[in-house]
Parts: sequence; structure tokens; C-alpha cells
Amino acid sequence: MQERNATSGSTGKQAAGEAAAWLVEDGSVIGLGTGSTTAFAIKAIGRRVDEGLDVLAVVTSYQSEMLAIEAGIPLTTLAEHPELDIAIDGADQVDTDLNVIKGGGAAHTREKVVAFSSDQFVVVVDDSKMKEQLDHFVPIEVLPYAKELVMRCVRELGGEPQLRLASRKDGPVITDNGNFVIDAAFGTIDNVEALSISLSMCPGVVEHGIFTDVTDMVFIGNKDGSVKRLDTLR
Repeated sequence: MQERNATSGSTGKQAAGEAAAWLVEDGSVIGLGTGSTTAFAIKAIGRRVDEGLDVLAVVTSYQSEMLAIEAGIPLTTLAEHPELDIAIDGADQVDTDLNVIKGGGAAHTREKVVAFSSDQFVVVVDDSKMKEQLDHFVPIEVLPYAKELVMRCVRELGGEPQLRLASRKDGPVITDNGNFVIDAAFGTIDNVEALSISLSMCPGVVEHGIFTDVTDMVFIGNKDGSVKRLDTLR
């Protein structure tokens, strides 16, 4: 399976994904996120499984499910294992406080559930994703019925909402949960936590892509193949 944006900054992405894969310990139950950088981690974990690593994985999307199956990683569910040892996932942007924006692949609702179900949440990115302050648009998964209300809420919060449209079919992107995605641009986000809370309070929002107080470490892959690791204490 070809992962999303596989060729964009692939050296840094591969370095970060493969470095994080070595955190997975024998006997672990792990969470696997979605996206091109996480795909490198999934493939690396699959190679370790071939060598005898004993793990079970909870996936966050159809994409990560297909990649995990191809890699030979045994799958499980949160119903069977509600507490995970570690989750590895990518990001659209990370700031210096390790706040994260996710959702470019429209899987952020399941990704956030898996992140908060894990003892350790590890983000893998290339160096282009690091910023002093977050200024990426915020993906928001919304009930189709509430689309107009959520767009109004975003405008009242000072954002510019745009319904995400599918690239190879007419109409909006539909998430794995059957919902729409609104991409909301707020410019530079001065108070990440306040915006996160305000978006969550808007009726019809299933989940948004701001992740705060959950990231334990970030692996940053550089173009030369080197990797920098940032850690935080929760």
C-alpha cells in the first residue's frame, strides 16, 4: 500500500519513524497512528516482528490497518486492551511545548483516543513540522448535521472554516467514522489550550486536531538522516 505523501521529506520521516520503532518492547500492546511518517515506524516494527518481537497493535484508521497487516503485525482492539503501553503517531505541526496539531489524514479522532489510552505517546515528524508556535489549520471532525453550526462557531472564535473536499470524488471528505472534516485557520495560535477547550465545547464537534498535555516525546528526523529527541514530563 502506498502511504500518503510518501516522497515528501522521506529521509527525515524514515529516520524518525524507525528511531521510534525501537521504543517498542517485547510483550507490548501498541497504538499505531496514521500518515507517511508513522508508516515507516509500522514497517520497522513489522521487521522486528519477523525477528521475533511479540506485540499486539491497535490501529487508528483503515490505512494503518492495511499497513500493519502487510507488515505482519498482529492486531487487537481497545475493547480487548483498553490500556496501551505506547502509541506512535505523526503530526502536521509541533510547537516548542510539544503541543501538536493532527488531522491531515482525517483520522485525528481515533488517533486522540489511542493517544490518551496509552502510557506513552510518541510523535514522529521531520524537521519541517517543528514551529515555535502552532499556526497550522486545525482539522475538526464534525457531524454532517452540525456542519453550519460548527462553521459559525469557528468564525466566532476568530477562525476561517473550510469544508474539506475529496480529491478523487465529488463532495466532502468522509472520515472512517462517517463524518465531515472542517479545516479551520486561526493564524498563529497564542493560547493553544484555550482554543482546544473552546472548539470542544461547540455542539456537533466530534473531535478536533489539537493535542495538548498528552505528548511524551517527539522524534524529529532531519534531511541528513539524523534524529533529535525531545521529551516532556506529564
